Amino acid sequence: MKIMVAIKRVVDYAVKIRVKPDKSGVETKNVKMSMNPFCEIALEEALRIKESGFASEVVAVSVGPTQFSETLRTGLAMGADRAIHVEAPENIYPLTIAKILKALVDVEKPGLLLLGKQAIDNDQNQTGQMVAGLLKWPQGTFASKVVLDKEKQVATVDREVDGGIETLCLGLPAVITTDLRLNQPRYATLPNIMKAKSKPIKKFTLKDLNVEIKSNFDVVEVTEPPKRKSGVILSSVDELVDKLKNEARVI
Repeated sequence: MKIMVAIKRVVDYAVKIRVKPDKSGVETKNVKMSMNPFCEIALEEALRIKESGFASEVVAVSVGPTQFSETLRTGLAMGADRAIHVEAPENIYPLTIAKILKALVDVEKPGLLLLGKQAIDNDQNQTGQMVAGLLKWPQGTFASKVVLDKEKQVATVDREVDGGIETLCLGLPAVITTDLRLNQPRYATLPNIMKAKSKPIKKFTLKDLNVEIKSNFDVVEVTEPPKRKSGVILSSVDELVDKLKNEARVI
């Protein structure tokens, strides 16, 4: 079985986000970029499935400008067998990404498509669900545990919901989006980083995949959230109760 993993290049999670002066988005120039943490988890899960003997190949896929190939090299250094880079503008909305992934699935014919549940730059949490709908494949979102049955060709997915843990049984092929508690991604070792330089990255364009960029959204303005007020040290419980009652009005 072949596993395809979609990965995204985002501003590193440790970087303090700055809004552009014209409020058209966040500043990305001269800012450290890295693989989306949820995508790292998806790739790690694919590698573990391969190491357990349930898959023969792991293919990393990314959609974006030329710089996205750097993130694919990171995925190859972690252990992916090969990579696919679809050259496209950076800011593409989930439905277009889903259409691109569907076109790649039609080409590659994987038995499992893994994605992070969301990207930390926009937190939209839509691509996995949309591509499952386009493919008409079963989906397991927010996966905290994935178990494959090779004989029955099914995947058992535990997902965290408000009421506890929900367990789904999905017939393969399927789409699974990964949550934080699924695993701890490995670090790329120096020998693997060197080996990754010789691994192939196949290039596609949107024209190759017969996908057009269309958007029904316009970004009106991006602003920073209001700054939090500094805390207040109170001298007694009575004073705390008074403020909760008369200022915060929560009791």
